[in-house]
Amino acid sequence: MSTTNLPRDVLVLSAVAFLVAVGFGVMVPVLPVFARSFGVTQFAVGAVISAFALMRFMTSPLCGAINRLIGERVALGVGIGIVALSTAGAGLAQSYPQLLVLRGVGGIGSAMFSVSAMVLLLASVDSSQRGRASALYSGGFLLGGMAGPAIGGVLAAISIRAPFFFYAFTLVLAGGVGLMMLSRPSVRPADHGGARDMSLRQVWRQARYRVACWANFTSGWQAQGARSTLVPLLVVEVLNQEPTWTGISFAIAAVAQALALQPVGRLTDTWGRKPVLVAGLLACGVSSALIPFAPNIALLTVALCVFGLGSAALSTSPTAIVGDVTGGTGGTPVAVFQMHSDLGSIIGPLAAGALADSYPLPVAFGVGAVLMLAVSLLTAGTRTRLPGDEGSVQS
Repeated sequence: MSTTNLPRDVLVLSAVAFLVAVGFGVMVPVLPVFARSFGVTQFAVGAVISAFALMRFMTSPLCGAINRLIGERVALGVGIGIVALSTAGAGLAQSYPQLLVLRGVGGIGSAMFSVSAMVLLLASVDSSQRGRASALYSGGFLLGGMAGPAIGGVLAAISIRAPFFFYAFTLVLAGGVGLMMLSRPSVRPADHGGARDMSLRQVWRQARYRVACWANFTSGWQAQGARSTLVPLLVVEVLNQEPTWTGISFAIAAVAQALALQPVGRLTDTWGRKPVLVAGLLACGVSSALIPFAPNIALLTVALCVFGLGSAALSTSPTAIVGDVTGGTGGTPVAVFQMHSDLGSIIGPLAAGALADSYPLPVAFGVGAVLMLAVSLLTAGTRTRLPGDEGSVQS
């Protein structure tokens, strides 16, 4: 089934994801520089970036209650609005404390948006389409993230504050698209076999949900840890290449991941959740373990492309599993699922950096790889059903 056969809400949410990601990507080249302009330390610069992720992580457990109170569609619009206002305020910040607080407030809105959008996405399709819907939604984020930094570089040449206002504009546009074009009232479950608003205790009892969460954790750990933190150092300090080559390698890998998303989404719906998830974990685990041994940029890029193919699987299959478990309901289970990725993204860079300080680079890459391989073994040990029978990974 092509993407044109997916419900309209999936297409709308994917467009919203693209607009949000473009704006977020615009901030990537300028946020550290802007924070540094206040004369603060490198640690303080990192705190500005971490504040957003930390507040997002702390807010996520509340998102299920917020969705029940005001509805997912309104929660999505309000969340995006909070990020837009805080981003515009950050662009006007006259001191470091103002910037730090406003970035933290943005994390609150980001949690509201991301959880409500995921609930809407899973509720708008049945189990036979969840892989493709997840792939299209992830593709919106990926393509926006690829385009954003290039735009940010151009805007930064005009003013270091300009990207903040561009991001606020794309957020307003995204929120408007969501509020006007998403179904009213909020789409409710496509699968009636799952209980309405399932509790975390109910879903955590199922091995398939736990496996999806652990896969999300390891993906955040390795993608933001060893891959994003250490590969730039590997290129400069080990391969003795210019930093530009890091961007080129990452860009090629991102293209490979983008091209793989829809085929992987179809496989998730037809071949099954479990085999796609196992294959994704193995691809990411093995390729990341080999990255520090790459003798040149060409082979490093190949390894990063394999990691990108695995990441395509890890952005579709676990999400589809969560939808199968909840029947398209449950803001809290979705929030906890996303929190695992956030937690991996917080711990991974710290762990990778600490390991790289004390041990050779292969050890730092290898720890995350071992985690991924361990989760792949756990996934392979679960019983399976067809996607239409509550998903492929079964407790």
